[in-house]
Amino acid sequence: MNADSDTPTAPTPVRGYFGGQALFDDDSVRALDRVGVIDVGSNSIRMVVFDGAARSPAYFFNEKVMCGLGRDLAQTGVLHPEGRARALSSIKRFALLANDMHLTSLTMVATAAVREASDGESFKAEVEAATGLEMNIIPGTEEARLSAQGVLLGWPGARGLVCDIGGSSMELAEIGDNTVGRRISSSLGPFRLMQVPGGKKGLKTHITETLRELRNEVGGEHKALYLVGGSWRALARLDMERRGYPLTVLHEYEMTPKSIRKTIDWLETQDLKALRNKTGISPERITLVPLATQVLRQMLTVFRPREIYISSYGIREGVLFEQMPDTLRARDPLIEAGRHLEATSARVPGFGRQMFDFLMPLFRNVSDERMRLIKAACLLHDVNWRAHPDYRSESCFDTATRANLGGLDHKGRVYLGLVLMNRYKSPGADSRITPLLKLLDEEEIRHAIMIGRAMRFGAMFSLAGPDSSGELRYFPKKKVLELILQPDRKDLFGEVAMQRFASLAKTLGVTTTWRVARTQSSRGSPKG
Repeated sequence: MNADSDTPTAPTPVRGYFGGQALFDDDSVRALDRVGVIDVGSNSIRMVVFDGAARSPAYFFNEKVMCGLGRDLAQTGVLHPEGRARALSSIKRFALLANDMHLTSLTMVATAAVREASDGESFKAEVEAATGLEMNIIPGTEEARLSAQGVLLGWPGARGLVCDIGGSSMELAEIGDNTVGRRISSSLGPFRLMQVPGGKKGLKTHITETLRELRNEVGGEHKALYLVGGSWRALARLDMERRGYPLTVLHEYEMTPKSIRKTIDWLETQDLKALRNKTGISPERITLVPLATQVLRQMLTVFRPREIYISSYGIREGVLFEQMPDTLRARDPLIEAGRHLEATSARVPGFGRQMFDFLMPLFRNVSDERMRLIKAACLLHDVNWRAHPDYRSESCFDTATRANLGGLDHKGRVYLGLVLMNRYKSPGADSRITPLLKLLDEEEIRHAIMIGRAMRFGAMFSLAGPDSSGELRYFPKKKVLELILQPDRKDLFGEVAMQRFASLAKTLGVTTTWRVARTQSSRGSPKG
């Protein structure tokens, strides 16, 4: 869009955004279909089954039970009796469900409460005898590694410190270059903190001293902090409530140290029961939030991160990441998810790449991040075609802003949603969508609308693929958009196509011209 030259750009793929052939049909990747994980935590027991054929996996099944295995563990040294009974009952149910789903693999991991309780091994034996499943009681450093791998599943380029807080422990791990570095486990879980003597002063001292020891182990120079765990997600949801934030998707929600401190201070003046009713946070979870906030407040002081992100991906996603081949780990989760959705839901799989090539002259000099969003939009442009025509554009917007897509921050979600919406029609004054547009600046909104209208033209110009029927040439200095038609495809440029071409030109602020190529190209691109 911001080109300095009027030399036309050929419609060819650039920068490796397609990353070679799609991998979801590869045998090593298809083996990830229906991968199950049972996570036996100190506060909750959860089973997740991933439809893991894509780099950004879908949740085929996801069920959680708040058991509180680690409640009173610091005092009694044993698993909470009621929590133990509920956990066993839940795992027995999960075992039956897993058998019904014919999973390709099922991994059960137990963390702090089971590994630290004196009756942890007897609980493991009881579970295994009742279900026939193996329970892996993992050490704290392994828990930290798996949680960090879960973050990398959603953020391939993530660099910083991962902090995973559970009921009975808190783990830290370094990440960078798509790998996990130093890692350590601590007792800074809310259940443990309930037993710290000395009141508020004693608690603050204990947390601060422990964090300083942890900093000595994992380093203190980490610009970004990635928060994993239910207590952090609850805090993020409360931060959204305080701010009146319009997009309540927790994954990749960004907070600043200033915002977090404001929210912690605000929570001290609020009725937690009323907040729970407004936000949908469970009673078991919200009771742990005040203690978790005290940990985070001191983390901001001890580690001094400048960027804080919420990750919905953690230990369960880390188990899936562990099973992914390196070729899949290296892929962009957003693009691979787009490919998978196109292959399974679009009318003409493969059309998205052809449209991307056709529209390439409009994309000169955009950033790498903007380019990958455009690529994703091309892949996703038709996956909502089965929605009712009156609501198709809104359905497209929801796919981008609400779907489980990795590698996509909140601004990216809204930008992508606006592109897809304009692929079908102008959004108009939609009261539901207008607040979300505040996450974008005017240039981002204008560019998203332009890409959407370009896709609107490209999607209907030729069902065989627009790049086989014509070529776009864009001259930004002359403010001209030219369409060169294949001789045998010139009749495709009918009345509706002309109207959509004119709409695109109006958005660009240019005039249009079109002509028929002098000769027919063997591959579809016009010559002359």
